[in-house]
Amino acid sequence: MDNPETRTHSGRISLVPKIIRTFSMVVAVVVAALAILALVTQAGVWLVQRAHPAPGRMIEIAGASLHIVDIGARDPAVSPIVMLHGASSNLEVMRQPVGERLAKSHRVILIDRPGHGWSTRANLWDSTPAIQGRMIDEALAKLGVGRAVFVVHSWAGALGARMALDYPERVAGLVMLAPVAYPWPGGVGRYNKIVALPVIGPLLAYTITLPLGTFLIGSGVRGVFAPQPVPDRYVENTATALLLRPREFLANARDLVTLKAAVAEQAPRYANIKAPITIIAGDATDKTVSTSIHSRPLAATAPNVKLIVLPGVGHMVQNAVPDLVISEIEAMIGGLAQNTAAAK
Repeated sequence: MDNPETRTHSGRISLVPKIIRTFSMVVAVVVAALAILALVTQAGVWLVQRAHPAPGRMIEIAGASLHIVDIGARDPAVSPIVMLHGASSNLEVMRQPVGERLAKSHRVILIDRPGHGWSTRANLWDSTPAIQGRMIDEALAKLGVGRAVFVVHSWAGALGARMALDYPERVAGLVMLAPVAYPWPGGVGRYNKIVALPVIGPLLAYTITLPLGTFLIGSGVRGVFAPQPVPDRYVENTATALLLRPREFLANARDLVTLKAAVAEQAPRYANIKAPITIIAGDATDKTVSTSIHSRPLAATAPNVKLIVLPGVGHMVQNAVPDLVISEIEAMIGGLAQNTAAAK
């Protein structure tokens, strides 16, 4: 006579192989999908890099290899201009709207920050303004550059401020475009936090980021430019797709995730900045970096600041008002030259 308990036990045992087979099939499908996405990503990296080759030269420094475009006239009596880009970008976002125009009469040095564009860094954790400032200072020394006017945008606002504190002999003046300078409420986006995690971050970066990012990059750029329109072929002309490569995407996420603590550490020192500063920022229409949180407090703290707030201008100041940006850079250089002449 059948025992119900025995039948139930046998049924449970018979389910085990089915569960194992199902689980194995799911794992196999997931692994295969990730493998395909990884191959697609590597093919995408090859295509992106072929479409946007490095236009400059590489400078080897401790912990990094920096890609630098050095253009324009060289007049030892005039301060050269060093241009540093923000997050999720590369040197082209500074070169195209203002850098090339300035190079008609000045030496202009454009740098891909460590880990961005064609620059690499040995340690993903070398993400703070202090560390990147040390790298950039070393590279400029190798180029034979002395004092320079630094033009910095967004994330690089914190970098420019840190360099003015740590290397006052290098930073003759700062022109800051919609700069980050202080801690802010909230974070930097959930996806950046996830990508910055060990294991999970690289897994995502080397599989789905490039295929998915290819479809999302346009809307992201529009959000940063708003309310101004995006220039025609901006993504292509500025090699923005380089960001989607795994190693750069990981570096960018790490830069963003560690920035808040970095500016909290350096902000109490801003009153010690000796270099003159010009800040150009939009008003409340900049939804990326708040002028009230960053530019206005910095202007009230550092001792020699000119603040220009532009109604209706978004985050990409160098594209929205390039003539004004160039004029203020020229004014900074002219003022420095007059001070030098008067000191003789």
